[in-house]
Amino acid sequence: MTGQIMWDEPLPEEVYNEWESWRTSLFDLETVKFKRMFVPTSFTLAKTRKIHIYSDASEKAIAAVGYIQLDDDKNFGFIMGKAKVAPSHSHTIPRLELCGALLATEIGQTISDQLDIPLSDIQYYTDSKVVLGYIFNSSRRFYNYVSNRVAKIHTVSNSEQWSYVHTDGNPADLATRSIIPSKLENSIWLSGPVIKKDADQTIERFSLINPDTDKEIRPDITTRKTTSLEKLSLGSQRFERFGNWKSLVRSIALIKNFLVNRISKETRCRFRDAEMFVVGVVQNEFFSDEIDCIKNGKPLHGNSALLQLSPFIDNEGILRVGGRIKMANVQPDERNPILIPSKHWIATLIIRYFHQRIKHQGRQFTSGAIRTGGYWILGEKRLVSSIIYKCITCRKLRRHTEQQKMADLPEDRVIPETPFTSIGIDTFGPWSVISRRTRGGVANSKRWAVIFTCLVTRGVHLEVVEEMTSSSFINAFKRFIAIRGEVKLIRSDRGTNFVGATDQLGIDSINVEDGPIKKHLYDNGIEWHFNSPHSSHMGGIWERMIKTTRSILDSMLSELPGKELSHEVLVTLLAEVSAIINSRPLTCVPTDSDDPLPLTPNLIITQKPSVLIPKDVSFDCKDMYYAQWKRVQYLSNVFWKRWRVEYLQTLQVRQKWTQERENIQEGDVVLLKDNQVNRLSWPMGIVTKTFPSADNLVRKVEIRIVRTVDKDCVKPAFFIRPVTELVLLSRTYE
Repeated sequence: MTGQIMWDEPLPEEVYNEWESWRTSLFDLETVKFKRMFVPTSFTLAKTRKIHIYSDASEKAIAAVGYIQLDDDKNFGFIMGKAKVAPSHSHTIPRLELCGALLATEIGQTISDQLDIPLSDIQYYTDSKVVLGYIFNSSRRFYNYVSNRVAKIHTVSNSEQWSYVHTDGNPADLATRSIIPSKLENSIWLSGPVIKKDADQTIERFSLINPDTDKEIRPDITTRKTTSLEKLSLGSQRFERFGNWKSLVRSIALIKNFLVNRISKETRCRFRDAEMFVVGVVQNEFFSDEIDCIKNGKPLHGNSALLQLSPFIDNEGILRVGGRIKMANVQPDERNPILIPSKHWIATLIIRYFHQRIKHQGRQFTSGAIRTGGYWILGEKRLVSSIIYKCITCRKLRRHTEQQKMADLPEDRVIPETPFTSIGIDTFGPWSVISRRTRGGVANSKRWAVIFTCLVTRGVHLEVVEEMTSSSFINAFKRFIAIRGEVKLIRSDRGTNFVGATDQLGIDSINVEDGPIKKHLYDNGIEWHFNSPHSSHMGGIWERMIKTTRSILDSMLSELPGKELSHEVLVTLLAEVSAIINSRPLTCVPTDSDDPLPLTPNLIITQKPSVLIPKDVSFDCKDMYYAQWKRVQYLSNVFWKRWRVEYLQTLQVRQKWTQERENIQEGDVVLLKDNQVNRLSWPMGIVTKTFPSADNLVRKVEIRIVRTVDKDCVKPAFFIRPVTELVLLSRTYE
């Protein structure tokens, strides 16, 4: 549909007559003729050849046409022309004129390629002063539409090749409006323009565009520049914001490049230049007196720290070590290293940088890498040791686990009490025993043993169990109580059979990590204390007895005929082992003939009365002959007196962990020891809770670590561990 006329309707008479007139005029194109030669003179013999290209545009069309001129002849020869329909969408006339100028450069490129004429011999004309302003511009910035087309025009021509022409003398104007074919042959489109000698065809730059009215010009932004007469100095205290030497130097390089606004790679500030800049700033602050003396040719002061190093200033203004090895065949930076003050932050950054480069080796390796790298840090030894000591990676690789001063013995270890009233328990084994005989041979099963150790007399009692379950342990525990009497306090590790037994027996279980140990006992009840996990040293009193038991039992089993072990034989052997252990001396064997009997657990265990006699009742030697119970009590008092004089004093000495260490605190980052994996795979966690002992020393803590459940899920996990299973990585106040 055109306007209100449908496509299948007849045209109105006026429109039809106009169409018919245009169609009939096309027959006149048959009579239009073009000259075979550009100009009548010889093209090859001409001394000068010039190309003139004109451009124009209107709301209907865009056009450009090119001519050749030989030897300054007034006649022009038509070469080629081109016209395009203007875009249908709204474009301003200046934009269309600019498109016409771009079309002129395209024609110029084609003519230059075909006629082998340099692009510099082409002259361009337009009747748009705005377009000339765009082309001549070198200070204003345009929006993308104008900017892109001006850039393309400048790739083929320069502004000196463009001139202004009046519309009447512009041949391209003919193609931007209609002309009947009969007039085409005698038009200036084919004959070319007439050049008037007195016509001014040049144009002044920057006078053709108005930034206030032209919408194609980007607005200017006014900036102000302040110049200081004093030399600017970058305070080195800003360097402390960086934790990495490379990051500091790279940042300085970027800042310098931005300030000087250098583009080419040759003049851009490199890493080495920025490095020397940082060093120079620090040296000017710390060694200003020495630098002034060297520049003025004066000797250094007698109290200068650089006096023995014979410093000098190199060509870059950097203070370096002079020293005595000028003739050494080494690299210049190694022969004359750069001086760095140890009290400045960059010394720490440099040490960290080289320490990481040598893969966290020791102080000697790190110091050697620093010297080889061309740096001499004053007071380097102490600073390097301090940094390596605080290095998290080095702590992961080599730091020992934490320690704390050995705790005081608990009350149940140092106060005389009826044997097996306070005990420590543990299980060990297994042993393979013959359970029954069959036609095909024998059926074997396993047995374990439960050791009950008296915390006061150091006596032991062994019971055999068939399974490592709570039920088997309860049976063994009941047999033990039936033989040895009531128990008031039990200590053990966190074996699952022990933890389960406390619930089934109705025993008050006190977890030491829940806080200070509660001082309460139920009537005829038992208090059970669990050591923290992975704390075998806390049960050393019964752990040592297990080792002794195994040693004696192995010796007995080696003498067993046939090497076959039955349940009955194992029970008998363990009973003999108990007797042997309980007969061991607790102290040095006396050599005095008046005191022939050594102090052993059996002295009191085998005379345990069924009724406790108050300890404040005193007995004399003659009481042994009055009554049997007095004789037993007298021997008991003799044991406890010797126990107090001979054995108790041996517990005074701390065999290890004699020094108090700084307590682990909440928030500390630690490495959790795991003997099942490589040290580098030990999990890292944070201390969430501490449990101080009575002496306010922390020997066990609660740790939170993060465990990966699956690829997209992680969950925290909490563990109770002694400090001997931890490696401190970082403290909260460091």
